[in-house]
Amino acid sequence: MKIQRSGSQPSAKGPADWFTGTVRIDPLFPATDPARAAGNAVTFEPSARTAWHTHPLGQTLIVTAGCGRVQREGGPIEEIRPGDVIWFAPGEKHWHGAAPTTAMTHIAIQEHLNGKPVDWLEQVSDEQYQAG
Repeated sequence: MKIQRSGSQPSAKGPADWFTGTVRIDPLFPATDPARAAGNAVTFEPSARTAWHTHPLGQTLIVTAGCGRVQREGGPIEEIRPGDVIWFAPGEKHWHGAAPTTAMTHIAIQEHLNGKPVDWLEQVSDEQYQAG
């Protein structure tokens, strides 16, 4: 058994290559062999968002605070709220982030495949984000 104490891991700023706007990543648990799942709490300030990306084994988001947006390639922008659980299938191109005027926090859980949990792609443009 291992207890990961709250506040025992430092917060990190979301890298500009992967995010637009102000994003804080709080690690929850790493993928520890032989397990492949890892989790982070991610907080997006208003209008902040991920770049487009995919996950080789999919991703689950659990919204814990605020109001946000998600979109899969070719689909509409969807509003998300606390208690919502979002599943992106393996290889599904998508993005997620805060609403224009409201911050949002979610727990992101994804599995590593050959040590890699995500493939980052192009940024979500302001025009794409505003389309919601």
